[in-house]
Amino acid sequence: MELNIVDLSRLQFAMTALYHFLFIPLTLGLSVVLGIMETVYVMTGRPIWRQMTKFWGTLFGINFVLGVSTGIVMEFQFGMNWSYYSHYVGDIFGAPLAIEGLMAFFLEATFVGLFFFGWDKLSKLGHLTATWCVALGSNFSALWILIANGWMQNPVGSAFNPQTMRMEVTDFFAVLMNPVAQAKFVHTVSAGYVTGAIFVLGVSAWYLLRGRHVELAKRSMAVAASFGLAASLSVVVLGDESGYLATEHQKMKLAAIEAMWETEPAPAAFTLIGLPSQVDRETHYAIHIPWALGLIATRSLDTVVPGIDELVGQAQARIKSGITAFDALQKIRATTPGAAIDPAVQRSFEDNGANLGYALLLKRYVDDPRTATPEQVAAAGWDTVPNVPTLFWSFRIMVGLGFFFILLTSVFFVLSARRRLDHYRPLLWIAVLAIPLPWVAGELGWVVAEIGRQPWIIEGVLPTAAAVSDLGAATVLTTILGFAALYTVLIIIEMALMVRAIRKGPEPDDEPEAALVPATLAAAE
Repeated sequence: MELNIVDLSRLQFAMTALYHFLFIPLTLGLSVVLGIMETVYVMTGRPIWRQMTKFWGTLFGINFVLGVSTGIVMEFQFGMNWSYYSHYVGDIFGAPLAIEGLMAFFLEATFVGLFFFGWDKLSKLGHLTATWCVALGSNFSALWILIANGWMQNPVGSAFNPQTMRMEVTDFFAVLMNPVAQAKFVHTVSAGYVTGAIFVLGVSAWYLLRGRHVELAKRSMAVAASFGLAASLSVVVLGDESGYLATEHQKMKLAAIEAMWETEPAPAAFTLIGLPSQVDRETHYAIHIPWALGLIATRSLDTVVPGIDELVGQAQARIKSGITAFDALQKIRATTPGAAIDPAVQRSFEDNGANLGYALLLKRYVDDPRTATPEQVAAAGWDTVPNVPTLFWSFRIMVGLGFFFILLTSVFFVLSARRRLDHYRPLLWIAVLAIPLPWVAGELGWVVAEIGRQPWIIEGVLPTAAAVSDLGAATVLTTILGFAALYTVLIIIEMALMVRAIRKGPEPDDEPEAALVPATLAAAE
């Protein structure tokens, strides 16, 4: 099948985003781990905690640099590959994106510099403050990106202006406090904490298996196990909140994740496993857990979770309403500048304008949505169904890994409390082999979030197919190959640098033993 400009542009953005997100979770997780370790150092004055902070800080620095460099490319893509999207929503989307840039390149980067070069120039408390500011900066940077992304999932605080043909901000506070954005932020950040914790746990386990840097490894594992357990539990709780919000704002995504084709009586059953077929519009060999989906998705026993068939019917009705809005819009734009708009036309647009984006789904079939046939309206309604098998399996693998992380960190939390971290070599090997799994879960999370939103680039407002730039397929394909080659090289470089730093181990700390004096006494002196 020949790829068109929309598919190629989506492929390029997906590739660069998934590459970029290989670095972000570890940055988020390690930044907090560094803050915890240095806090213990300042409180106890024990040099080994300073040595631990420096060692894990080196790995953080390698990851941070590559995360920033790969993130720059993504922002340029909005202008290069998605120019109509940038024009259509630039007034809204541009603000959080710009603030994120300020956070990443000024606040966060400044304190990263202080962290690496301020050990002998700042007081203990001053350096600790800089370290925690690195963590705060990393989290604030993620916050603004997820506010922008959350608005794409739930476009609140905005309205379409028929005169400018653009979305405009009506309530910036509503954009900031968007419940979908807030839920995505805490869920994504918690997943990053899990990534950092499992990384520290796995590397430390490798040291114990090799009998190297044992004291550093045991203390690092104790921090990682407790921090990772708390983060893993929060990911599950916050993921449940995201699912609850999807019930309200993204019903089709939820139905596709559950491969629920028909609406069931409340409370709906949860499909534990099965083989969903987009062609048959059926889930074969499904194993259900009665009532579970209704309780999870609606937190009630009497609220119905609509199935895909019902939602498609609703989409077809909205497409028809959108055609009316499209017709009114054309009449408004045809009105002579300065002349009064026909009140009936204005009223028609106001009544149906919320569904204008649904009419644009017909652009795949006809140039003018007003000429669409009933068959084309029906087909466009089914276009609102994302790839069900991909969502179904991505979600279940992600959730399964989430519960595995809870089990893994719980085991090592208990072993740490009992001071038996190095007594069970098979468990240490499991920790080592688990290192890449948080990245798998994180990438699958974004697959669920973004594929589940299709065919919309802005949920219910602008179809993805209408947002691309007018570029040639060969141009986009060339950049895809270029980015793939460049990013693959960057990944290899990062892995080589990380492996080299891990094999080398921590540098001997030259802090005098006087540092063992408690920090409060040292400050008094």
